[in-house]
Amino acid sequence: MSGAVLYIRDDLKISSTQEEILIGSLNVCSLIGSLASGKTSDMIGRRFTIILAATTFLLGAVLMGFAPSFAFLMAGRVVAGIGVGYSLMIAPVYTAEISPAMSRGFLTSLPEVFINVGILLGYVSNYGFSSLPQNINWRIMLGIAAVPAMLLALGVLIMPESPRWLVMKGRIEQARNVLNRVSDSKAEAEERLAEILEAAEAGDVVSGGHVWKELFLRPSRPVRRMLVAAIGINFFMQASGNDAVVYYCPEVFKAAGLKKKKQLFGVTILMGFMKTAFVLVSALFLDKAGRRPLLLGGSIGMAISLAGLGVGALVGSRVAWAVVLCVISVCATVSCFSVGLGPITWVYSSEIFPLRLRAQGTAVAVGVNRVVSGAVSMSFLSVTKAISMGGTFFVFSGISALGAIFFYVFLPETKGRTLEEMCEVFEDKKRGVEEDRGRGEVQIGKLGVGSAEGEDVAG
Repeated sequence: MSGAVLYIRDDLKISSTQEEILIGSLNVCSLIGSLASGKTSDMIGRRFTIILAATTFLLGAVLMGFAPSFAFLMAGRVVAGIGVGYSLMIAPVYTAEISPAMSRGFLTSLPEVFINVGILLGYVSNYGFSSLPQNINWRIMLGIAAVPAMLLALGVLIMPESPRWLVMKGRIEQARNVLNRVSDSKAEAEERLAEILEAAEAGDVVSGGHVWKELFLRPSRPVRRMLVAAIGINFFMQASGNDAVVYYCPEVFKAAGLKKKKQLFGVTILMGFMKTAFVLVSALFLDKAGRRPLLLGGSIGMAISLAGLGVGALVGSRVAWAVVLCVISVCATVSCFSVGLGPITWVYSSEIFPLRLRAQGTAVAVGVNRVVSGAVSMSFLSVTKAISMGGTFFVFSGISALGAIFFYVFLPETKGRTLEEMCEVFEDKKRGVEEDRGRGEVQIGKLGVGSAEGEDVAG
């Protein structure tokens, strides 16, 4: 869309407000898919929810590719947005549920890896199709998304169902067969199945209307901490402005002094390459370094690089170094995002909730993600007109710094822990806040530190 909108603006004669609505509507409408995906995936399974997402993508891409008007284009964008909502919740949840604990970080970060591969391919295809006639090029840029949607729908047909969902439905033998397929040995498969069954006997697979009550009305202390962590990390992922940089990077570079469309597309390809390369680095080290170090380092790096982008945007094209600073800062911003918030948000959100709450809890967190993303992308141009492009990036820099503080305080380390152990991680009896329920008083407990052998480490 970042490249297509340059031609849509001229071909369909849309205003800057319509441009904001067109770009941001996908994220706002993905809220529908993200909130519905929790119930859907509990009812029909994780696999068929992925097929539903792919089918929705396909329909949205076709509608946008053949759109004769702005209204028709918006309809396709809305449909595609619903598919985005479904996929952002179900892809990491499915991956987390079939992955062994020691490689879950790497495997669950793969959706973000391939999101970045998709973004890079989008920039490359924008560059390739930009030489076509104006009334055709943007349609191909958007409509070509139907191809990977079809491949995804076909690929899911050979994927196994989530073993934890199968246990939740009482299909134990099928769960055992799946675990045999995705484990190194039958002994490992039986050990993993035993952990899931133990959680089931403890009531961890109960589903239904009580889920919402447990999440919001009467949450236990671990569940409350999980919800705060999941919502917080999803909020800061989008409030730090990554979507604005991705969607509007041509506008940013135009403000810095790059005017030719070929130049704009060339620089966005460089940005896409950096974004993809660093998310691969994060995926490879996520299970060794842990979630917290990469998350904190990436957030601090974003705060610094966004401040540099603000300086470059304020100076603008008046001096040559400002253009160079903008290009370097944009590449640094997306690289730091790809090391930290990009992959870790999906990993963390999908792994911390107990099974009975996982689909719905993750759906709520992704819903917050989509609302904030839509608000940022639909208001970016208006905000830049009000406080300037540079001022907007200074705001994003401040939000990134606040995010780093939030992660340090509220997010415990989860690497190497099984999904069934997450309640212990967030229970954190040795440190934190002890509640006196009778009087409603809060007493600060003594702080402790977890050991390398698996004791809880709190944020």
